[in-house]
Amino acid sequence: MKSMKALFVVATLTASSLAMATGGGDRTFARMESARKVSMETYQVAQKQKAEAAVAVSKAKATDHING
Repeated sequence: MKSMKALFVVATLTASSLAMATGGGDRTFARMESARKVSMETYQVAQKQKAEAAVAVSKAKATDHING
């Protein structure tokens, strides 16, 4: 009976370590990192466009005051 319990414990620990090793954590982390980079690049482009649009609007208002 003791040997069965010991065998069960060893089998359980072995199975859990194998399951974690083949879980694909590295691939998941790589996909997550790639998605983060794309997201940050998109955000930076959007912020740059927003800033350029604000400058264009302020220049347009400035010329309206000069001509008006």
